[in-house]
Amino acid sequence: MLIYGGKVSKIINQKSSTMIKFKSLFDYLKHSPSEQECINHLEEVIWEGKPPISPHDPTSKVYKCSDKEVGGKYPAKYSRYKCKNTGKYFTVKTGTILENSNIPLSKWFLAYNLFSSHKKSISSYQLAKFIEVTQKSAWFVSHRLKVGGCSIFNKIMLENTVEIDETFIGGKNKNRHWNKKVPNSQGRSWKDKSPVLVMIERGGKAIAKMVKNVKKETLEPIIRTNVMEGSTVNTDEWLAYNGLEKWYNHKIVNHGKGQYVNGEAHVNTAESFNNFLKGTIKRTHHNNISDKHLQKYLDENVFRFNTRKYSDEERFNLMLSSMAGKRLTYKQLTN
Repeated sequence: MLIYGGKVSKIINQKSSTMIKFKSLFDYLKHSPSEQECINHLEEVIWEGKPPISPHDPTSKVYKCSDKEVGGKYPAKYSRYKCKNTGKYFTVKTGTILENSNIPLSKWFLAYNLFSSHKKSISSYQLAKFIEVTQKSAWFVSHRLKVGGCSIFNKIMLENTVEIDETFIGGKNKNRHWNKKVPNSQGRSWKDKSPVLVMIERGGKAIAKMVKNVKKETLEPIIRTNVMEGSTVNTDEWLAYNGLEKWYNHKIVNHGKGQYVNGEAHVNTAESFNNFLKGTIKRTHHNNISDKHLQKYLDENVFRFNTRKYSDEERFNLMLSSMAGKRLTYKQLTN
């Protein structure tokens, strides 16, 4: 089911003397890996213990150059390589979210551990205190972690029994100050909120997509793209789901009539995910999330849900392994 699964299983089962091994965040802090150990570990994870692959041309032959000292407060040796076809030099950080970062890799690793071990996310203010950087830098780090590590479950197909439900992010209108209230924004209104479509395979993985509205012409193509035809699909009575029976075994629970279970049909798993999602955004980030960045926060919560059975070490290595080929500059983030 998981397109990314081949590499994931290799990383999780990988055993090497240069890999950092730990059972928990406490165990990791007790080990306190050096900068050089972090570099060696990253090379093992990114290249899966095989010869380096050029980020400039994956088909090119690669030459290893003499080690280059990285000076400053955290000296370490990054192995430097040259791509034969392009003539360009690179290290293990080239072409990843760590490229051009002046933050020591040991701090990045600690951020990865904190990020992956906190069940309800971690704010940039907390992260800044833990890794001793400014809040601005911690905010940038957290978004790079989301882009580099949490988007790997975007290419999956759900099957068997799938629950589908929509939710709205943005707080309740009744809790706003009188001059900020939005008229006629009850129920499934997206005037003052950001609609999100959640699809969860019962006993399996989840997908969450930010959508522009919850109309049929918006939701139906997304469902057909992410749910295998012929699967059993459970929804509520919302009109946008009418017509799904053409491709799926469509079962409905009528919430408007107080029905929440209809035989084996229900959307309780999806609603539970939605409540946890909104609780995380409210309590950790205090609803201070713009539409521009919301999808990254959705990817983060999906990542935590889909790796709920992983150990801290497995989740940590999975996030590291998925950073290759992804870049996010501060200009792109704030543009």
